[in-house]
Amino acid sequence: MNLNELIIEVKKVAKEAGLFIKNESLKFNTDLVEYKDVNNVVSYVDKETERLIVDRLSAILPEAGFITEEGTVETEDINMLNWIIDPLDGTANFIHGLPNYSVSLALARGKDVLLGVVYNVCTEDMFWATKGGGAFRNDTKISVSKVETFGQSLLATGFPYYKFENMDKYILVLESLMQKTHGLRRLGSAAIDLAYVACGYFDAFFEYNLNSYDMAAGVLLIKEAGGTVTDFQGGDDYLFGGMVIAGGKVHAELLAEIKRFWNS
Repeated sequence: MNLNELIIEVKKVAKEAGLFIKNESLKFNTDLVEYKDVNNVVSYVDKETERLIVDRLSAILPEAGFITEEGTVETEDINMLNWIIDPLDGTANFIHGLPNYSVSLALARGKDVLLGVVYNVCTEDMFWATKGGGAFRNDTKISVSKVETFGQSLLATGFPYYKFENMDKYILVLESLMQKTHGLRRLGSAAIDLAYVACGYFDAFFEYNLNSYDMAAGVLLIKEAGGTVTDFQGGDDYLFGGMVIAGGKVHAELLAEIKRFWNS
């Protein structure tokens, strides 16, 4: 398996999926929105995009399984070689016409992500990385922020839309960070947030209640861009553990700040 050859084909799939999403956005009918759960929406665009992606990736690497958001096809073993797919990250943005959503594709063996692509459908920016090969925005190599001072950092996060039992801790974290940083942003697509950390636009990102398909491609981007990725305890149980902190030089201070409230 040659990752340099494989990433070329995966980028083509991401772009094809993005073009389908963009075309559908021009005629999308909000009456077709479905609810998977409270505040958790899905559309036929998510489902059809996922089917397209699964079809294309199956042809590229037939031996790989799938971990997908919409359950088009599902692997029984997360430790095997798997494609990890979010066909439309930022569905709520898409439904409301807010131009910030993406396609996120990754290939992983267990928790080890081998390649990742985040395609910003609205800007047509392609963020991509292979393990050991660096991270790129289109054709330009990228790196995480060099900001070292927490007070000068701009952070990104995502608001929980289910499992609200940790909300009190999360609000305390937000309250503290609002007073200690340049600010926080919530764009609505974790994959784009992570890609922007890899580019140095954000100095760090954190969120809980995420799934592997939300972050798989993005965390590889950050690692290959020179950043650090951990769970909320500083360990490596983030991909399937649901809690992630990712950033450049301010990662350690952000981790300490989150642990101060999360472990109380």
